[in-house]
Amino acid sequence: MKLLGNIIWIVFGGFFVALVYFIMGLLYCITIIGIPSGIQLFKFSRLALWPFRTEVEANFDKHPVLNALWIIFIGVGMAIFSFIVGAIFCITIIGIPFGMQWFKLGRAQLFPFGAQMRMR
Repeated sequence: MKLLGNIIWIVFGGFFVALVYFIMGLLYCITIIGIPSGIQLFKFSRLALWPFRTEVEANFDKHPVLNALWIIFIGVGMAIFSFIVGAIFCITIIGIPFGMQWFKLGRAQLFPFGAQMRMR
């Protein structure tokens, strides 16, 4: 079921979302000061490719200063977008598993520094 969910996810927009996060990560990594944020965006890209096989373990206390800067400049907008898309998917019964993956992505986008994403 996870493989089928990932295939449907990739075909219906997951590849595009992963590509956008990857390109954003590259743009952030061009500057030296943006490298930590670029690495987090690469994590989101990997999560956006295989959301049904990835588990997010949060450790929000690990880097409080970086997480605070992330929230101020990037995180709130990305997380709100993910939560809105997740809510739209959860309107239908068929879309609930995909909405839950958007919620997982949104939770990781709030405090990405210290969060571990592991394949199951």
